[in-house]
Amino acid sequence: MNTSSRLVWLALGLTASVGLAHAAESGAYKVVASAKVGGAGGFDYVQADPDGRRLYIPRGAPANHVTVYDLDSLKYVGEIAETAGVHGAAIDPKSHHGFSSSKPVVMWDTQTLATIKTITVEGNPDGIFFEPLTERIYVLSHRAPNVTVLDGKDGSIVGTIDLGGAPEQAQSDGQGKVFIDVEDKASVAVVDAKALKVIGNYDLSSKASTPAGLALDVKNRILFACCREPATCVILNADDGKIVASLPLAGSSDGAVFNPATMEAFSSHGNGTLSIIKENSPTSFVIEQDLQTKAGAKTCTLDDKTGRILLITADRAPAPAPAPGDAPRKGGRGGAMVPDSFSILAVGK
Repeated sequence: MNTSSRLVWLALGLTASVGLAHAAESGAYKVVASAKVGGAGGFDYVQADPDGRRLYIPRGAPANHVTVYDLDSLKYVGEIAETAGVHGAAIDPKSHHGFSSSKPVVMWDTQTLATIKTITVEGNPDGIFFEPLTERIYVLSHRAPNVTVLDGKDGSIVGTIDLGGAPEQAQSDGQGKVFIDVEDKASVAVVDAKALKVIGNYDLSSKASTPAGLALDVKNRILFACCREPATCVILNADDGKIVASLPLAGSSDGAVFNPATMEAFSSHGNGTLSIIKENSPTSFVIEQDLQTKAGAKTCTLDDKTGRILLITADRAPAPAPAPGDAPRKGGRGGAMVPDSFSILAVGK
């Protein structure tokens, strides 16, 4: 090989090395902190309160309470008791009121954690969401009524919304529209936040079904509908529902968030992965990283003050073997929860 050829290959090698270095930098997310906090009870959604610097984690039976942790240190702060069958929590930062997705809903003071009142609702409360424009709480249910809407200031029931299916996660554009993914209809319902009426439905079925995680880029009007079958993020225009792109996820989503500071969407999965989607422009998206977290860490929340993603999980015993003649379990979470193994994970750079 002559001298000029060697120079060409050297230049190509340097270019490749620089490319690999950039790839490594782009995949810089990692688990930066974890806390084994223990405690009994199942778990579902996790909710950060960036303004109040607290983290709310509902724990189901036999605990039936919402545990509260310091968002920075992950140390225990207190709890809201008697939240039967609780799945999630929502915070109104304006009135400093918290609400549990339980039956009845429990309303509390976020500064003292004292219970203010209980609110009788119908359906089967699951997800829960704070809508900032109207300062209302949306209690989501797989049974009718699909949405019960509460006033964040006094906890009164404002109305209900029929979505015609099972809602999972909701997002608001802060301008009068609420987007709710409907798991069993492979769609995203568009709701008028003031009239409390469905004004549109965006079909996802050409790309995927069973949407569970939903994130929103408010500025560029982009929805990230993270689906389970197959594990896919369907990316839509929030104004007309047109599908812009679809990307494979590392697992079946159960939660999603968008960080406008970094222009990244995050989808968390029960198989212990976190897919990070980079929005290069409103028409260009790429899977930036598939991060290994921990099995069972299926829901997530964003601390928008630090950019950290918070997840929750627990260790589980091996799943029991199927009885003779029974088919193997698919996608199981394992057996019983290992006592006091419940943990909080923080992902960042």
